Amino acid sequence: MSIEVQNLHKWYGSNQALNDISFSIKKGEIVGFLGPNGAGKTTTMKILTCLMPPTEGHATVCGLDVRKNPIGIQRLIGYLPENNPLYGDMFVQEYLNFVSQIYHIPNRQSRITDIIKQTGLVSHAHKLIKELSKGYRQRVGLAQALIHDPQVLILDEPTTGLDPNQILEIREIIRQQGKTILLSTHIMQEVEAMCDRVIIIHKGKIIANNSTADLKKQIKSHERIIVEFDRPLTADYFKNDKLLREVEMIDNQRLSIRQREKEDLRTHLFDFAVAHNLRILEMYQEHNSLEDVFRELTHA
Repeated sequence: MSIEVQNLHKWYGSNQALNDISFSIKKGEIVGFLGPNGAGKTTTMKILTCLMPPTEGHATVCGLDVRKNPIGIQRLIGYLPENNPLYGDMFVQEYLNFVSQIYHIPNRQSRITDIIKQTGLVSHAHKLIKELSKGYRQRVGLAQALIHDPQVLILDEPTTGLDPNQILEIREIIRQQGKTILLSTHIMQEVEAMCDRVIIIHKGKIIANNSTADLKKQIKSHERIIVEFDRPLTADYFKNDKLLREVEMIDNQRLSIRQREKEDLRTHLFDFAVAHNLRILEMYQEHNSLEDVFRELTHA
């Protein structure tokens, strides 16, 4: 296993940030690490990157214990923290040279040239970091995380605040690495596009650990039928209809109707339309999304 976490606890004074969490990540696996703000994601990542010790429990990265061999682990991981601290008064190439010296990388210039190309920084290599847009500063952060060719990448909100084009570009850079990756993000589409598996943490506890497809099947919330009629309706149309009570009005002609397991509302909706002299302009099934999963599991 690239990452192994067993019965991990972390206390900040009287506040328990992690409560007996356990999980593992195989070599080459990309895992999304999700949770509400304050759930314990960043604390877990800081323990795995040896920036803080756990209060109790064990964690290993590439077989090395976070308590016993922090320097060895830090040689093997690339870490992009959420706030992406950079030296704004350094030039991009100068900064990457500085980082490469810390890691004692042989053939530094060759490696810096290669990583600048990989992260799309060729036209910005001789600019001051403080003059870069947020998207390019994120590229610099990724470059420093990748410069020493780590076995494991730990990325905390790598695309926060970026525009859709920047998100796609950063996502592609990450995906091309072929490394073990633990990725924390609030962007559900990013998880579905990139991750083999999802771990959800809530109030310091692991509450889900599965593929996105299996998580969608397990949640209690039900799939919806979206239907559009040819003229406006009001809630009065549905108040005496037992099957259509859980109706959400998207607008006055389009409805979202939650259907229960093994229940098919389509025939009933056709009968409803005939009874009220309506025509159905559009009808389709909307499947559970990862966002539905996240909301249901973390709403409490």
